[in-house]
Amino acid sequence: MDAREAAIALNLVSGIGFAKFTALRNAFGSPEAIPMRTTPDYLAVPGIGETLAGKLAGFDWTGEAEREIDLADRAGVRLVTYFDESYPDALRQLYDPPLVLYVRGTLGEYPDRAVAVVGTRRTTSYGRRMAQNIAGDAVRAGFTVVSGLAYGVDTVAHQAAVDAGGRTVAVLAGGLMHVHPRENLPLANSIIERGGALISEFPMDFPVSRTGFPRRTRIVAGLARATIVVEAGADSGALITARLALEIGREIFAVPGQADNPQACGCHKLIKEGAALIENFDDVLENFGFGFLPGLAPGETDDAAPAYDASGVGDLPESQRRILACLDRGDASLEELQQALDCEVSRLLADLMQLEMKFLVERGPDQDYRAFGRV
Repeated sequence: MDAREAAIALNLVSGIGFAKFTALRNAFGSPEAIPMRTTPDYLAVPGIGETLAGKLAGFDWTGEAEREIDLADRAGVRLVTYFDESYPDALRQLYDPPLVLYVRGTLGEYPDRAVAVVGTRRTTSYGRRMAQNIAGDAVRAGFTVVSGLAYGVDTVAHQAAVDAGGRTVAVLAGGLMHVHPRENLPLANSIIERGGALISEFPMDFPVSRTGFPRRTRIVAGLARATIVVEAGADSGALITARLALEIGREIFAVPGQADNPQACGCHKLIKEGAALIENFDDVLENFGFGFLPGLAPGETDDAAPAYDASGVGDLPESQRRILACLDRGDASLEELQQALDCEVSRLLADLMQLEMKFLVERGPDQDYRAFGRV
């Protein structure tokens, strides 16, 4: 097992972050020396408690890493580890950089030509209009728009970038098998088709949870030259993104709102604390020290990005055709599909993800799968 495979395996172990990885690496001399030690070996490492030591000692390092790599490969997801040359240098500046990035689409260069556009999930019409204008002008100026694919400002910013023919990157709070919210699956597909990417630090099938949202904010902030906050309440997660951006030396911009709008108080607080007040993206460019630049033309895409047939028309692998044939007979749970098709769960999940991204299959509120559009 080399350093890359060791990072992928360690990323699957709950409780391992960059700090504990560093402690393990320092104790054993190299990443590839970490796997397959005994419980006492792990217990001797500072910061590794009894529970985690037992978990590491009993972990199926080779098997779990191989299964994860295979699942990602079948789903068209690229794994970029901290030890790869393609790992973004911008994220190495974080105090706890992700060990592994799961990338669907084109990763690109950061942070000089990227801005984060973030804000509240409960937007007003004014907030939606401002997010749309700023994100659209950003990609027309040649910038990548980074956000979190959440409801509200995130969704508006991603959609505006796509509509303007530009590039946008969505950082998810769960594994790439769990695009959240599900209503944004069409948007996620458009992001990829426009040369952008979906990114996560979580394993493929890691569920979306409350703890995932604050963790993804540091990646959003890290990938961007500046963070632009459009509408944010006093407790908005966008303020966390802004503060993390400030900690790593990035610039902060905030869009002012109505004084009596509770969704504007976060932006006003940032402005009072020194964030630059902006009314449009020209203000951002002026702060950067240059004027408006020509960017991507509407309809232009990155040839390096994988193309997907959003209409669902086209040749499908036999395994995916079998899934559709099964769902034509009615809705089915993951377990029922596995029994009917007699296939490995990892292969089935990868095929289901591909079919969801092609809008041929959807998962209902009851978690059963169905043919897309079936009532």
